[in-house]
Amino acid sequence: MRLLLGSFLAFAAAAFIGLGTTWLALNDGVAYGGITIGAWTAWPKNGTPGIDPYARAMVARSGELPVGSGDGVTFFARTDDDAHPFDGRCDVAVSGTTPQARFWTLTLYDPEGKLVANSAQRHGFTSQEVIRNADGTFDITVGPRARPGNWLPTGGVDRYVLALRLYDTPVGLATRSGRDTPMPTVAQKGCP
Repeated sequence: MRLLLGSFLAFAAAAFIGLGTTWLALNDGVAYGGITIGAWTAWPKNGTPGIDPYARAMVARSGELPVGSGDGVTFFARTDDDAHPFDGRCDVAVSGTTPQARFWTLTLYDPEGKLVANSAQRHGFTSQEVIRNADGTFDITVGPRARPGNWLPTGGVDRYVLALRLYDTPVGLATRSGRDTPMPTVAQKGCP
C-alpha cells in the first residue's frame, strides 16, 4: 500500500510539473530562435518547416497564421524600451524608422491576439498611409485620447501588444542585433 501511494504521489507531482511548465511555455510566448531588438521580438523560424515545438503549439493554440519566411517577419512589442508593460491609460510614442521592407504594417492587439475595439475604428497603420517627417522618420502615438497626426487609439484596454509586420524584407534568420536592423523606438509617457 505504501509503495502504491508513493507511486501515485510521484506520478501526480510529475504530471503537475510537466503540465504546468507546458502551460507556462504556451502562455508566456517562450519559443527558441527569437531575436530581440529594443522592445521588439520576432521568431523568424515560425513561418518555416524549422519551427520549434513550443512555437508550433502556440501557433496551433492561437490559430494565428505566421508570416512565411519568404514573405517577411513579424515583430511584437509588449513593453516599452525600458521594459515597462504597456498601459492603455498611457501614451506610447513609436518613433523612428523601420528596417528596409517593401511594405510594413503596425497593428494594435489585445493580449489574446484580437484587434482592440475603439470608436475610431482604427487598428493600425501601413507604410503607405503613415504621415512622415521631412527626414523620412515617423511618429505614431498610441493612447486613449485623440492626438493630431498618427494616432492609434487603445480603446481603454489595460494591456495591449503592438505587431510590426515587415513584408519582403532582408530581416530574418541572419539578423542578430540592432546594429543590423534599426527598429522604431518605443517610449511610454503621459501616465496618469
